[in-house]
Amino acid sequence: MIAPTEFTNPNLDVLYSEKQIRDRIIELGEQITADYAGKELVLVGVLKGSCVFMADLMREIDLNLAIDFMAVSSYKDGSKSTGDVEILKDLTNPIRDKHVIVVEDIVDTGLTLSRLLEILDSRGAASIKLASFLDKPEPRIKKELKIDYTGFVVPNKFVVGYGLDAAGRYRNLPFIAVVKDPSAA
Repeated sequence: MIAPTEFTNPNLDVLYSEKQIRDRIIELGEQITADYAGKELVLVGVLKGSCVFMADLMREIDLNLAIDFMAVSSYKDGSKSTGDVEILKDLTNPIRDKHVIVVEDIVDTGLTLSRLLEILDSRGAASIKLASFLDKPEPRIKKELKIDYTGFVVPNKFVVGYGLDAAGRYRNLPFIAVVKDPSAA
């Protein structure tokens, strides 16, 4: 495992350590366990970024639960979200009458996620809530988007690690770091 002291990159500043992340996920798991006691719960991970957070989070939830994944895109030109969601990989199983927590790596503008939640709501779930590892509220366009379970609130900076990437790199870092110069990432 890569520790912040072993990983040196002058372009990265550690924002949240591996221990801080682990402690917060334990808290979130306890909260979700209490909130969903006796209910049929499905965690829906939004690929690819959520996979690390979802794997750790589900191990901290002391309930019988199912998992599924979706992959969506709203970046038609590759750089800016349009809010028009294209489903690249859909759920494997129906969610009708089940309690769903959508698991996301980071929420920023909220456009894609708001549309995804509308799509899932149309499928008859008993309830749908949102768990996001990181919340970056400053660029939020969809102000009404409610994050029910938040790991950390981050500044409006480019962050990597713990599933978040820069051009496919840094997802494997066990901590969250701010990229000082995104053009050099």
